[in-house]
Amino acid sequence: MNGAALGEVSKKGEERMAAPRPMYGRGRAKVQKGLVYAAAALTFAALLFLICYILLKGIPNLKPSLFAWTYTSDNVSMVPAMITTVEMTALALLIAVPFGLFTAVYLNEYARRGNKLVNLIRITTETLSGIPSIVYGLFGMLFFVTYLHWGYSLLAGAMTLAIMILPLVMRTAEEALMAVPDTFREGSFGLGAGRLRTVFRIVLPSAMPGILSGVILGIGRIVGETAALIFTAGTMARVPSLLQSGRTLAIHMYVLSGEGLHMNEAYATAVVLLAVVLLMNALSAFIARKLTKK
Repeated sequence: MNGAALGEVSKKGEERMAAPRPMYGRGRAKVQKGLVYAAAALTFAALLFLICYILLKGIPNLKPSLFAWTYTSDNVSMVPAMITTVEMTALALLIAVPFGLFTAVYLNEYARRGNKLVNLIRITTETLSGIPSIVYGLFGMLFFVTYLHWGYSLLAGAMTLAIMILPLVMRTAEEALMAVPDTFREGSFGLGAGRLRTVFRIVLPSAMPGILSGVILGIGRIVGETAALIFTAGTMARVPSLLQSGRTLAIHMYVLSGEGLHMNEAYATAVVLLAVVLLMNALSAFIARKLTKK
């Protein structure tokens, strides 16, 4: 066989290999689609099982004595812990959200591209996001509780939690700002608006749903935190002032289950904790929808 014939055979073989295989592509797509559906179903089933288990264990143990205003060793009331949870969440968000949001605005709107300081801040933020909460608790105990002489207090716990959720708020806010199209900024600049006015009147309202998503994640981490707060806020079952010790619902549940004497009340506390988290998330989602409509 001469060289021309070999070349023709080789060319036909290459065309045959390069030809699309519709049946194989469709089969692989179906497998991938099935895996996606299976993963979604498994995740939803696990979440549903967890919620149902908590509700079935906790709802029968809810009783009026758990909602007494004052905590005693007999009624193990969770009302002081509920109030402390709301106070802790509000104070931590009040500290973390402005710092995280303004840092994200600087990184995305004002800092020059390729700035070494920007890269350093982002690397530091990603590093802080992976630090265990117990390390934050140790830092808060050494710095806020001991060095600043705040003692075990609401303020020490809120400052520790604010530092802990700051990277989360900052990164989600930065991603939300980056998702705003540049045409919005260019249109605002073209109409004569300055950078500051553009940021606060155009960019931030457009990015607000994404920013509130980060706030919702921060709320979830605050409400469910125990390790950091045991070292900084303490475990006193009362409604605290800024410089007094108090326990959140998560710590209240941890203490009750750790004692082993009030397991039924611990399950009831889990139900209330779940309801508080859902209520806070629903409120944040409602605010996000209102801001989006505007």
